[in-house]
Amino acid sequence: MLHYSSNKRTMNNLESYPPILRHHHHHHQSPESDPNESNNDLIDDVAQDSGLDPSPVPVIDLECLEQEKEGFEEACKDWGLFRLVNHGIPLTLLKELQEQAKELFSMPYETKHDTCNESASPITYFWGTPALTPTGTALNRGPKNFNWVEGFDVPLGQLSKFQPHLPTLDSIRLLLMEYERHLSRIATTIFKAMIKNLDLNNNNNNNNNMMNHSEECSPSYVSRETGMVRMYRYPPCTDTSIGWGMEVHTDSSVLSILNQDDHVSALQFLKDDQWLTVKPLSNTLIVNLGDMMQAISNDRYKSVQHRVRVNKERERISICYFVFPAEDAVIESPNYKPFTYNQFREQVQQDIKALGYKVGLPRFKHSQHF
Repeated sequence: MLHYSSNKRTMNNLESYPPILRHHHHHHQSPESDPNESNNDLIDDVAQDSGLDPSPVPVIDLECLEQEKEGFEEACKDWGLFRLVNHGIPLTLLKELQEQAKELFSMPYETKHDTCNESASPITYFWGTPALTPTGTALNRGPKNFNWVEGFDVPLGQLSKFQPHLPTLDSIRLLLMEYERHLSRIATTIFKAMIKNLDLNNNNNNNNNMMNHSEECSPSYVSRETGMVRMYRYPPCTDTSIGWGMEVHTDSSVLSILNQDDHVSALQFLKDDQWLTVKPLSNTLIVNLGDMMQAISNDRYKSVQHRVRVNKERERISICYFVFPAEDAVIESPNYKPFTYNQFREQVQQDIKALGYKVGLPRFKHSQHF
């Protein structure tokens, strides 16, 4: 049973969930054990309740990347994840995006599904898995890989020409267009600082792929045209033994920039063989490095493993911006065979279909071990 203030609110939320999530709510109500809760997880919960941050996530000031070069380098090498402050995005925009996303998710499932299945819609609605084809179709991996999540996949390059009939969808479209301008600036600034630390600007083998001459000083490894946003909702469930909100994975991106719910702790990452929880803090962003950045850095930087827990009582909304290379940009580094992101994505999808999981970067190593 969900924990809301009224039966009406509960019913409205149930109607907004995909049928399979409604089914689980009716059949999973009294858990005897919770496989999500290791001793470390229980310690995290106590720390959250006390207001302490259970994970000393590195904090990076976007305005001070030059002055904080050593700390920034450590965050990229040893953590693969950091909290970003002084990012320049108005707090009002971050909060309005969260509120509009909640309104969008609260609509009936059938409305969300039918609206995003229209041929003119570039936005895809999905549930149960974050693994999608380039057209937005979910890759079915069976019940063992079911994730307690629903979401919208938004290719940012197509938003300006999209005129949705649904007022809520149009409102969030306009907000995302404004949001993307800030995120593109942030991603380019962070990427340039990483390339400078890696001393790749002077690497002749990589220089042609680093810079896209159609945009002044804009790296083609960080392309606005291929950027996308995913909005996720993780419904509450009293029986967290159903699995994960999102299972353990690494992102395939160069960078991922997360605007997460201010109140619900669920995101965890792996550090030194321990799972740590990222405490949500208002007016901060979480940045994590993805597979493309690990390859670009020749494994000097880390594509961090992370996951999302199921919360027993509260839903969680997160909005993530994914930065990818331009489609024709070839990633070259000594440890890897040259490849494009499209080739990487195709291989990931082949592995998910054949094996049920992502292999990722080891497929492109000169010596494959997996």
